[in-house]
Amino acid sequence: MTFARTDSFLPLPTLLTVAGTPRRTGVEIEFGGLPESAAARIVRDLFGGKIAAKGSHGFVVEGGEIGKVEVYLDTALRKKSDSRISELGLDLSRAVVPVEVVTAPLDDLSPLTRVIQALREAGAEGSGDGVFYGFGVHFNPEVVALDAEHVVPIAKAYALTENFLRAVWPIDAARNLLPFTDDYPKAYLDAIAGRAFPTLGDFMRTYLDTTPSRNRGLDLLPLLRAHDEAAFTRLAPGMRSVSARPAFHFRLPDCRIDEPGWSLAQEWRRWIFVERVAADPARLAALEADWCDYSRTLFATRSDWIDRSRAHVADLAQEVLGRV
Repeated sequence: MTFARTDSFLPLPTLLTVAGTPRRTGVEIEFGGLPESAAARIVRDLFGGKIAAKGSHGFVVEGGEIGKVEVYLDTALRKKSDSRISELGLDLSRAVVPVEVVTAPLDDLSPLTRVIQALREAGAEGSGDGVFYGFGVHFNPEVVALDAEHVVPIAKAYALTENFLRAVWPIDAARNLLPFTDDYPKAYLDAIAGRAFPTLGDFMRTYLDTTPSRNRGLDLLPLLRAHDEAAFTRLAPGMRSVSARPAFHFRLPDCRIDEPGWSLAQEWRRWIFVERVAADPARLAALEADWCDYSRTLFATRSDWIDRSRAHVADLAQEVLGRV
């Protein structure tokens, strides 16, 4: 696939939190083709700082221009690397398990363009470079506030446009086969469309009842835990590994780092589209009403909903995504 070059990061529709501070975004970049040690050196050479080992297959770069950056082989086995068996498993998994570069929350994503370019020149490989590669980019944009007013519209906007987004801008086939970015279930959309949620706690109960998984294109578990730790633990006792974070965890975007013209700024537009839908109450209300009608229609197909949702967002998709 060839991409039209886009290196300009569009601004979030709402730039500040309710506290008046700039909304920051952490970024996670997955790729193959390079060892984690080489990737850590690239980050250090670009932004300064010092490299420290973190386990057998991880490094942290601190004191540089963009703050703390972690670089590691992205598998749960790395946390048990004191075992010879797990060490062997890690080394054997390099063909399919990505190295991940994880930034601290940033108020300016543009320096990451330099990271992508340097990794690409060093031989980093993206999702389209191997049959078993399923590499993605995760954006973690900070919430405006941990309340229903600022979280629920964005949650609804993504859920109601997810099928459309996947249709007009498909993610790599290998990632569709893996269980990490599954679609939201219909039961979740039925439970939220057309419904008001007075508090984020009300929404959390519905979310955990209908889609209690982090393996979604948009994972809301970290922000829900950050909102109410005690309630989250009570409602989702099996989710102890989820870290609290006042940010959306947007897992849908691809990493195609080795493909001509591909850029982080381009993938970022997927998220800007979602927030722009959420920022338009009339558009969002129309999507909700149409979903309620669609859901009651016998024999309605996924394609039917893609066409219906396209009718509500085509102009915005053309403006932000450049595709409809």
